[in-house]
Order: sequence, then C-alpha cells, then structure tokens
Amino acid sequence: MIRRTRHFASTTLRLLSAFPVIAVLSGCNVAPKFNLGGCLVCGAPAEVNLEGSLTGLVGSRLQLQNNSIGGIQLNGPASNGATVVFTVAGINSAYNLTVQIQPTNPSQTCVVANGTGTTGTSNVTNIEVTCTTNPPRFAYVVNRGSDNVSAYSVDATTGTLTAIAGSPFAAGTLPVAIAVDQTGHFAYVVNQTDATISAFTIDRSSGALTPVGGSPFPTGESPTSVAIDPSTSFVYVTNGDANTVSGYAITAGSGAVTALTGSPFATGASPAAVTVHPLGSSVYVANQSGGTVSAFSTDNGALMPISGSPFAAGSGPRALSSDPSGQYLYIADSTANSLWGLASGTEITGSPYVTGSTPSAVVVDPVNNVVYVANQGSNNISAFALDATTGALTAIAGSPYAAGTQPSSVAVDPTGMFAYAVNEGAGTVSVYAIDATRGALSPISGSPFVTGTQPTAIAISD
Repeated sequence: MIRRTRHFASTTLRLLSAFPVIAVLSGCNVAPKFNLGGCLVCGAPAEVNLEGSLTGLVGSRLQLQNNSIGGIQLNGPASNGATVVFTVAGINSAYNLTVQIQPTNPSQTCVVANGTGTTGTSNVTNIEVTCTTNPPRFAYVVNRGSDNVSAYSVDATTGTLTAIAGSPFAAGTLPVAIAVDQTGHFAYVVNQTDATISAFTIDRSSGALTPVGGSPFPTGESPTSVAIDPSTSFVYVTNGDANTVSGYAITAGSGAVTALTGSPFATGASPAAVTVHPLGSSVYVANQSGGTVSAFSTDNGALMPISGSPFAAGSGPRALSSDPSGQYLYIADSTANSLWGLASGTEITGSPYVTGSTPSAVVVDPVNNVVYVANQGSNNISAFALDATTGALTAIAGSPYAAGTQPSSVAVDPTGMFAYAVNEGAGTVSVYAIDATRGALSPISGSPFVTGTQPTAIAISD
C-alpha cells in the first residue's frame, strides 16, 4: 500500500506544484532573467517592465493588467518582494496598471499605487501593489436533521456569530455539505436523500439566501460533498452511491448550474469528499470504501483521470484538503485515525500522522500554516503546525482541543483569526480564536452557538 501511495503522490503532486505562470517576453529567444517572467532586452528595447513592490499577498491567482492586457499570475506569499515584475509596456507609451483578477484562497483585495503614467526607455520601478485579506462576513451551517441552512453574520473582530434575519433557510432533504464561491455571491448545498444540489444567491448586504432559478439541480445517487473551483466557473459534487463525481458549469450572474459534457465522471468506491487545486488545475476525490484517491486534470471544467487513478491512500479516506500554495495534500483517514501528507512526489516525512478518533474533516489555515482535523469519535480538534518548506506536520502543544459532541466539520475564516467546528451531536458550532504565533485554539466568549438539528458542514464567506 505504501508503494502505491507514493505512486499517487508522484503522479498527482506534480500537478499540485505546477503553477501556471504567464510570461510576457519581448521577442528575444533567451532564458528569462526573472523567475516570474518579464521583459527581455536584446539591444534596443521595444518594451520595458512595469515592476515594483508587492506586499501582503497570501492567496492565489492575482493577475494585473496594463490597458486591459493581462500580465503575470502571482501566487502566494512567496511572490511578495521589492522588485516584482507585473507585466510589460511599450517604450514611450501610456500605461495603466490595474488588478484584473483578485486573489482567492483566501479572498483578498489588492490595490495598485503609482500604476499610471508614460514609459520611457527604461523599466518603471516605483509601482506599489498592496494586498489585504477580506474579513469574514457570514457563516453558513447545513443541518441534515432539520433540512435547512443556519445563516449567521460574523463579527470580524471577535468571531461571534449572530443569526441572520430569516435564518434558517430551507434546503432539500438531508443536506450534508455546503460550499460558497470565492466571490461570496453563491452558496451550493448538496441534499443526500433528494439527490440534488440547491443553489442560492447570497445577499451581500444581509447574508440572506435566495434560491437560484431552476434550483435544485439533479446530482447522482446520495451526494456527499461539494467544491467550487477558484474562478467560480465550475462546481463538483461527489455521488456516494454512484461512485461518480458530477461536474457543472456555473452561469455567470445567476449562479445556475449546467452539467458539463461527459459528467458524471467515474471515481473509486464511495466517494466522500472532493477538493480543487488552488489554481483550478486539478480535482481530487477521497473514496472512503475503496481506500483510494481519484486524481483528475481539468479541461474547461471537464475531468480527465490521471494515468493510474484511483490511487491507494490509507484505509478509509474521508476528507482531504490542499494547502493554499497547492504544494501539499492532506487526507484524513477515518478508519485508521490518521492524516496522510503528500508533497513533491513522495510522502511527507512523518506521514501518516496520528489524529483523534474518526477524523471526519480537515482544513488548512490559509494564513498561519496550520492544519486542523475534526475528530468525530473523540469530540476534539487536532492541530498541526505545517512546515511551509517541507509540508511536514508537528502536533501543536495543547492539541487536541475539546469540541462539542461529534464534530463533523471544521473551517477557518479568511483572515486566519478564527476556527469554527460544527458539532453534529450537540446541534452547535464551536468558535475558537487562533493564536497567530502557534496556531493554538481558545474558545471565544459565547461559544458554542446554537444551530439546527444535526449540523454537518460549515462554510465561511467574506
């Protein structure tokens, strides 16, 4: 099994680490002198770099544009620096550098200073791009026992949850999973008994949910999880009894979904969870009964199995999550009470890591390099410090942290200040303040907060 798991890592983690980079060249057929691309000068330049400082970037897919022409894609904190090339412009020409795509995972807003002017014959070097993480605004909890969604406003300073007017909002029968798109405009809930996905628009002022026209939409048998790609173009739903994953295109503006050509796509036995690479280049499915993970590359949303997929991955993989950089993949094995870590073509040192009993969910803090695991059988949350260089995990002092009865889901807000654990057996959600230095968890005042009956999943929206 270990040999096959390493094959899985070798095959799929190449996708996790293969960031697409848009390199803009001036026509010289030589190697780039900047690792992020940029203008190459052969004799008299035809173009110059638009460059300068980039600070605060944590998320992925930041792209700037000059006069509506896109430049280089920038991903994660490693892209920050004092001399970053954003794109190029013609010599002696007017330039207007603006943000074309804001970063996601976590959701951020970047602004450009000194982005307009007229070039000369040398590089423009005084541009400043500053990124800040968008604070949490709303939280949504699906309640499979009461067939609805509890909605809360989030106090970005304290983490406190306050029920939104009109909450809870009706869903289908036995809702079990939820995902909110990166723009915070749409929420998708899978209804296991109905074999449907409910689509909602989110009121950006109040957080209230309104069903999308045509919702709910059909899925395969017994859907179990849902994930949205970072561009908010596609949504994926695992179908537990059909051994498939359904793929849908999201209609811009309305949020309605349409099945992709070729959907549903075959997985292993009893697919329980799905996640999308931070750049949308790959999709991964944990097959709980099969003890495998299915790995797919994407082509305009359609899924194509990686050669050899599905791959062995423990005894009962139930949940999985990629870190924001896309380099590391973590898989919660609910049968073996462990967490697998994969990176750069091999198992991460120390993997698998011991968790509590029946780990049911895993999330990577997008800011503090911490991995949290909800242990449904032992009523607690395991916390591990993540080495950003190797992906190796170290249990944080004080871990595991007490939760309510049967924690079934865990999430971290975009700023990395608070963690949320849904307690299925207690009908509550526990909220923790995250120690920014160590990643330790401390319950906030007023926690836990009441949900509907048998809450199973939570999503945080900015």
